[in-house]
Amino acid sequence: MVRMTVTIDERVLAEAQKLLGAKTKREAIQKALQEVVRRARRRALIAHAGSVELSLTQEELRQWREER
Repeated sequence: MVRMTVTIDERVLAEAQKLLGAKTKREAIQKALQEVVRRARRRALIAHAGSVELSLTQEELRQWREER
């Protein structure tokens, strides 16, 4: 965890806190950052969709999933 001082628009922070259901400002910031990271990772994953060729049959894929 990193401790830092930042200047944030209070109205935007209050709105984010309400929208995210956060009880504290710290929680709102943490949730907002997690959401940004989640969305960026999802976009990257979607960009790669269909770009990997799998030579597995549906049955092989099912077996592989069960082994995990």
